[in-house]
Amino acid sequence: MTFTATILTLYPEMFPGPLGLSLAGRALEEGLWSLDTVQIRDFATDRHRTVDDTPAGGGAGMVLKADVLAACIDHARALHPGCPVIAMTPRGKPLTQARVRELSAGHGVTILCGRFEGFDERIFEARGIEEVSIADIVLSGGEPAALMLLDACIRLLPGVMGAPSSGAEESFENGLLEYPHYTRPVEWEGRTIPEVLRSGDHAKIAAWRKQRSEQDTRSRRPDLWERHEGARDQSASGAQREKKDLDQ
Repeated sequence: MTFTATILTLYPEMFPGPLGLSLAGRALEEGLWSLDTVQIRDFATDRHRTVDDTPAGGGAGMVLKADVLAACIDHARALHPGCPVIAMTPRGKPLTQARVRELSAGHGVTILCGRFEGFDERIFEARGIEEVSIADIVLSGGEPAALMLLDACIRLLPGVMGAPSSGAEESFENGLLEYPHYTRPVEWEGRTIPEVLRSGDHAKIAAWRKQRSEQDTRSRRPDLWERHEGARDQSASGAQREKKDLDQ
């Protein structure tokens, strides 16, 4: 099954961009994923190919029109009916590694890239579009965010990374940040690789990595640590209830 990425954009020339290089580019050449771009402007009905209008109620900027977007989305859904449609917007739900894994396991994804002040709000309810944010930042358009989303998905496709386990211990895969890495030379500018990593004792190395992963998550991302602890407590309480039921 080939993962199909369909991009709805006013700037199709921005793709594949960096996705045409390195692992993603090689995977594209090998047919592990495919890329279609759809020009939103092609679905405008006036002779000026107008895609935006002034915001209702006044204000700065322009808003992408619901009727044009709907025609574009309907076209894309007809081409790839099994793919979810995602709009990149700072008002969306934060993207997680878990959602990336769900997407990469499917047939593909259709990504709607906004510009100007964003989308006419009616399009989301009318077409059942998933709103996704990559961070608490504002970009000039959805295209850079779409590139990030696709890169995260593509690297998880079978055959893209060298070994199936390559992404198993990376940040966010288990709800924690990844442990730090080192390589030769052993000493650099007076700083040395931690002794445990040079010990050859795999059990001690695994314990150190787990400890550092937890320590770094706790100090750098207390929000992640809180969720991780909550999930672990919930899992433990569930296991205790199950054991109690078996003992009765």
